[in-house]
Amino acid sequence: MILTGAIIASVCLAWLAVATVLKLRLGIPLRQAVLYTPFKLVWRIDDSAIRMASKSPAPVVYVIVHQSRLEPALMLSLLPENTLHILDEYSARAGWLEPFRDLARTIAFNAEHVFVSRRFVRMLKGKGRIAVYVPDDLEPGTKAFRLYRAVARIAAQGEARVVPIFVGGARHLPFSLTPPDRAPRRPLGQLAITVLPPITLAELVEQAGRDRTSLANALFDRVAEVRFRAATGRRTLFRTILRAAELFGRDRVIVEDVVSGAMTYRELFISARIVGNRLASVSAPGEAVGLLLPSANGVAISLLGLLSASRVAAMINYTAGPANTTAAVRTAPIRTIVSSRAFVEKADLGAIVEACEKGGARFLWLEDVRKDVTLFDKVAASLLWKHRIARFRPGQPAVILFTSGSEGQPKAVVLTNEALVANAAQVMARLDLTPADKLLNVLPVFHSFGLMGGLILPLVAGVRFLLYPSPLHYKLIPETAAKARPTIMFATDTFLAAYARTASDEDFASLRLVVAGAEPVRAETRRVWKERFGADIVEGFGMTEAAPVVAVNTATHSREGAVGRLLPGMRARLEPVDGIAEGGRLWIAGPNLMTGYITPDRPGEIQRLAEDAWHDSGDIVAFDREGFLSVRGRARRFAKIAGEMVSLGAVEMLVQALWPEDRHAVVSVPDRRKGERIVLVTTASEAEPALLRSHGKRAGANQLMIPDDIVKVPEMPLLGSGKTDYGAARQLAMGKLGIGQAA
Repeated sequence: MILTGAIIASVCLAWLAVATVLKLRLGIPLRQAVLYTPFKLVWRIDDSAIRMASKSPAPVVYVIVHQSRLEPALMLSLLPENTLHILDEYSARAGWLEPFRDLARTIAFNAEHVFVSRRFVRMLKGKGRIAVYVPDDLEPGTKAFRLYRAVARIAAQGEARVVPIFVGGARHLPFSLTPPDRAPRRPLGQLAITVLPPITLAELVEQAGRDRTSLANALFDRVAEVRFRAATGRRTLFRTILRAAELFGRDRVIVEDVVSGAMTYRELFISARIVGNRLASVSAPGEAVGLLLPSANGVAISLLGLLSASRVAAMINYTAGPANTTAAVRTAPIRTIVSSRAFVEKADLGAIVEACEKGGARFLWLEDVRKDVTLFDKVAASLLWKHRIARFRPGQPAVILFTSGSEGQPKAVVLTNEALVANAAQVMARLDLTPADKLLNVLPVFHSFGLMGGLILPLVAGVRFLLYPSPLHYKLIPETAAKARPTIMFATDTFLAAYARTASDEDFASLRLVVAGAEPVRAETRRVWKERFGADIVEGFGMTEAAPVVAVNTATHSREGAVGRLLPGMRARLEPVDGIAEGGRLWIAGPNLMTGYITPDRPGEIQRLAEDAWHDSGDIVAFDREGFLSVRGRARRFAKIAGEMVSLGAVEMLVQALWPEDRHAVVSVPDRRKGERIVLVTTASEAEPALLRSHGKRAGANQLMIPDDIVKVPEMPLLGSGKTDYGAARQLAMGKLGIGQAA
């Protein structure tokens, strides 16, 4: 009895001692610290940011992302005592929360009526504090978004600062509000509280641009940003993928292809360590190592192996032609290239291999690596799969990509670990991707869209994905989708239109999300996918220099004709362009921007952006009042006709409406009288200038937009990414018109 009493007394004293330390460190009353102590000890909570929330000057509205039953107890324990907590019905009545509700004032949440009262505005004007718990919905529907409108209105009328709070890891606790198949449970996972600095909605609107966002969207974006900040930090891509393996299960099947079959996270890391060790023996830390591989398991293994070995993966575009390939190898520069003999033979890439060797690279064949693996190698990799081969920092380069070259020579873009991790986190703060999903990637990973959307993003998000080696298999891909039953697919308009022509109505019926990028989505493609497969195509916008996603629509937050709203953490400004009345030239800044370019005249030397520098996208864009971004076209895709700026992209849209099932490229060529003139390159056999002029007149188009010259081609020249090759189209036009060589 005495021993039991002594143990109890010791526990109570230890509890009180810890609570006293927390009281002094966090600046909270002792009774709050006492109730908070068990949470701190069990989940090892990183609470260093909570002082910023507590010290935020009133009036203030705390916006807490409600992921689990735990957040109300945590916030009642940590936020100032004079905060009014607006709780959901469960939290307002649950017996176990009674001691916590006594720590502050609380009121039951009623989604229909709670915010119609002016009580909260009066409270804020009296220097009050309110805590609101918003649902953990990345893509809130109309009803859920009303809560953001109500909170934004209250905060604005009360002239209050807004402080978003996110408890990282709470979504995976046993008390999570998300079903287990979408958020695997980790009973003792570590929690981390992320808090953004206090700011008024008026200041947020001012930062975004008064004509670019509403109060509700400004609040919604701020909450998305706290999610994004919670998911980042100074972590390498290797470590981020490893954390995903630990969270979603090391034995979870994560990647598969149509030849090699499926691999778990553990098998992927083991294979990556074997390949990484071999690459480390033939290259130096920080060296660029080329990957000339299709979208298959081998490229996932090789990329992860390079990340583990602190080498830089240079993604070689094997569709760019021998000259561009040789230039890429010399620019990076690349001394070693990982490839597969079977792939080179099947894809008939002998000329590309010769071009790489001409540039000074030697090949390491995966078949040879597989043949040379010893039992010791396998055992060592099985034991050490969670450990990196070489030390490296988050700020170091991880990947080199080459821009598409749709309008000129490709440039080498250097992306760090941090930039890639940031962009994955930004997308995950916008799109609801879960382990219950399955992704089909048909895009080549040498293209930034395919690399991020089809490889890095699913590895980080725990989404099982199927890699398909070529997007050009228009008949086989629908058959593959019918068997695999994916729920998510990333593609370009060109490929989506081609698959729809050969697919049966059931082939893509399993899809819930189709994300399109790299080129505008045509209205006809959107209509066909909606009518035949029941799928809404969600359009996004990006660039290789941004790793690559810049903006994206979502299922519930979208606008036709727009490419979405900026991702959290990104900033944009528009530079006026002579002759453009609405919009301007887009400049962007954010944590996902590249380190810089490598150019052929200075091989291996990164021409770095200045810290916090702005990047000129080269796109002419416009924002609407809700912040949705519309792309008018590339700056160089404008022609000056009779003193007026004409968007070649707008002309393409006009032509597309007339002949929706064909491919069109509108280019400008030199003209002695006008300086420039517009030429239509098209696959439409019935295309005639008179028909186009008549259509333009009915559409109310400026007659300067109507091309007088039409060049008909059997097939439109395309890049490997599926985008129109405008350089080749312009060369075709000039050749047919006898103008001479393109400038």
